[in-house]
Amino acid sequence: VQLQASGGGLVQAGGSLRLSCATSGRTFSSYAVGWFRQAPGKEREFAAAINWNGRSTSYADSVKGRFTISRDNAKNTVYLQMNSLKPEDTAVYYCAATQRGMFTSPSYDYWGQGTLVTVSS
Repeated sequence: VQLQASGGGLVQAGGSLRLSCATSGRTFSSYAVGWFRQAPGKEREFAAAINWNGRSTSYADSVKGRFTISRDNAKNTVYLQMNSLKPEDTAVYYCAATQRGMFTSPSYDYWGQGTLVTVSS
């Protein structure tokens, strides 16, 4: 499964961005998808995850109430809507997928290349 993350960019604090994670050539509907992020000099950390049918989601405490993960299986795409962005949200955001269940740890089998989100103060 090849994943393509997109939608990153530069935004001011308090602004919003929507990230997309898409796959082509293979149906996404049986995969759980997670979003992780890695800030400069820090370890990769969990942000949000969604199960295969979108009925179960999980969020890190640091993004809860500000980020929303969703999916459109007809479009083979998972989204991460990020609102009320803070400078500490600055990171490279990665999406990952697996058929083995939804995890908050990086126990995913397939990873996208990452998209950079920069939040200015």
